Amino acid sequence: MKIQFVDLKAQYNSIKDEIDNAINNVISETAFIKGKYVEKFENEFAEKYNVKNCIGVANGTDAIYIVLKMLGIGSGDEVLTTALSWISTSETITQAGAKPVFVDIDEYFHLDMNKLCEKITTKTKAIIPVHLYGQPCDMETLTEQLAFCGFQQEENGIYIHKNSGQKIYIIEDCAQAHFAEFKEKKVGTFGVASTFSFYPGKNLGAYGDAGAIITNDDGLAEKCRMYANHGALKKHNHLIEGINSRLDGLQAAVLNVKLKYIDEWNRKRLQNALMYNELLKGLPNIKTPKIRENVSHIFHIYCIVVERRDELKNYLSENGIETQIHYPTMLPFMPAYKYLNHNYEDFPRAYAIQDKILSLPMYPELSNEDIMFIVNVITKF
Repeated sequence: MKIQFVDLKAQYNSIKDEIDNAINNVISETAFIKGKYVEKFENEFAEKYNVKNCIGVANGTDAIYIVLKMLGIGSGDEVLTTALSWISTSETITQAGAKPVFVDIDEYFHLDMNKLCEKITTKTKAIIPVHLYGQPCDMETLTEQLAFCGFQQEENGIYIHKNSGQKIYIIEDCAQAHFAEFKEKKVGTFGVASTFSFYPGKNLGAYGDAGAIITNDDGLAEKCRMYANHGALKKHNHLIEGINSRLDGLQAAVLNVKLKYIDEWNRKRLQNALMYNELLKGLPNIKTPKIRENVSHIFHIYCIVVERRDELKNYLSENGIETQIHYPTMLPFMPAYKYLNHNYEDFPRAYAIQDKILSLPMYPELSNEDIMFIVNVITKF
């Protein structure tokens, strides 16, 4: 028996006719760049999030970079983010000209909100919480901690220090958390802007690179749209220098089809995760993922913490089960950030799990029999 980490073919087969028709329509109409399919996705994604603006871009990495640039964040600024994420979260900070400041994680694998105050300086311009693995960060505690540091929310996702007037923006990285909710409010609606990846393996995945930005700030939305389109809102009218980062018609058409199914797929992922939790309960030296109270976790990733991780990973592979590690090296410990001179004691929680996290197969089409087989192999190990 072989079980893939993610079976994209199974999902395609379940909606094959719709996907094929959508792609054929784009090709027959040569609607490859911009056009009605991109507009349709932007409008429907924004409507489903109940926000005013959605800007389709080439990928989730560009989405973060564009927001940072259009908020004016650059040289001399600092941006706080989590020690545990994909490098897109931090490399875009550097690309914008600012300095990434890493914060250790909490028991849910997220940025530890209780450590924000000790990291905030007069140079801090933004915080990027990452809703990692599909579970919302504790956005309520974020607000409470900023208030403790003297910052009050002036507008959605914008905090002002009551004495100095220093401004801090909240930019949500929702690359792994499409339509997850914190206390019945969708993640992506807490920040001044939020960014998404539609990489093929995501819960809402395209058939290539794709991304988006959402925001209720009309001025920021216009700047982001302009910057992503060579600095122009109209062809040949370049008001600023920008970059080329556009969601293409083929990917938008695929996403238009999949958007109808995302809630159902997210529910099935949660069911699979709860089954994993129940079957793995009580096994020695394994910690199943904790779920916060009052959240909807969409389980982009099902990550366990396990002793002898590498041995287990190899054993599962020998038995036909594909697994992955998200992520084998915490961001502060990567060679790319050696210049920051961090040591393991700076991020004790992140360091403690770095060699123990293992992502098990997770996708909507994963069957109960598949999960029981995986757990049986783990139990034998």
